[in-house]
Amino acid sequence: MTPSVAAKPPSDVSERPNSLGASIVFGGSGFIGTHLLRTLVASGAQQVISVDIRDPKTGVPGVDYLRADVRDLGGFVAPGPVSTIYNLAAVHTTPGHPDHEYYETNVLGALEVTALARRMEVKEIVFTSSISVYGPGEETKSEISPLAPISPYGRSKALAERIHRAWLDERADRRLVIARPAVIFGPGEGGNFTRMARLLKAGVFIYPGRRNTIKACFYVDDLLDAIMLARSARDRFVLFNACYPDRYTLEEIVEAFRAEHFPRAKTFEIPLGLVMAVAKMLRPTSAMGLGIHPDRVMKLVRSTDIAPGWLESHNASMRGKIASALDRWADYSNGSFT
Repeated sequence: MTPSVAAKPPSDVSERPNSLGASIVFGGSGFIGTHLLRTLVASGAQQVISVDIRDPKTGVPGVDYLRADVRDLGGFVAPGPVSTIYNLAAVHTTPGHPDHEYYETNVLGALEVTALARRMEVKEIVFTSSISVYGPGEETKSEISPLAPISPYGRSKALAERIHRAWLDERADRRLVIARPAVIFGPGEGGNFTRMARLLKAGVFIYPGRRNTIKACFYVDDLLDAIMLARSARDRFVLFNACYPDRYTLEEIVEAFRAEHFPRAKTFEIPLGLVMAVAKMLRPTSAMGLGIHPDRVMKLVRSTDIAPGWLESHNASMRGKIASALDRWADYSNGSFT
């Protein structure tokens, strides 16, 4: 499947979705969802509703929190008209779940969200997919690259994209934004970048076999800026890769951390085979947040070389932002990178 980057724009502004109504964020208790809720409230959105199966770690003032399972929204009723649905709900941590859970939440969730949009006559959906839909490989991939996912997560996201596209194609007055985020980092992330910061703070970071792995990445606030830019476009359909254009290597990211935040940290390169052997022995410690898991080690040696073509074509993809992004994170978290 080769997706187009943008569909033909509506002929008149009046054909665009009515801005009057609530914004619903499915998955609002998650990392990106929490930041999105803050952004929507700060922007003066009419009403902001978070829907999640979990309670938020920290509530955002001005948000109405509802509990529901995205896999079953047949009985869900929004408290009034809805202008935009943000579908961020997903099972995404890899490793961490049996295969069936990725499909049950990500695919069934897409079916339930689009069905809800039909019932409530919602004209606009924003869906966060993933660069995992491209599959692994050292070659550069853009929005027009063919999809070749190999993981249950990547396959489930590719299927979810098709479901949202089918909803869009049913009526000419609907709009759809699909973001394919790379590694998103920032306050509350708790993932790859948080583990990297934790290791550097401890004083040592080990490269497993190579330093030049390309790792597409994006700061969470930059992701939200990109989503809002896509929403403001006149196109009925916008699909974009959410990442920096620099093709940062793992070493460049580590050195950006070290330059201003962990200057005393040491780095070493150890053969991949040895690192994998140690990771297998220490696999139980991965539950402690150290990231010592064979699958996570392999992520560090597989490039995700992604080009943000749509953002670049709209002059919205500046280079050299990794250092300032880490500075923003450090300022927000008082240097703890949590």
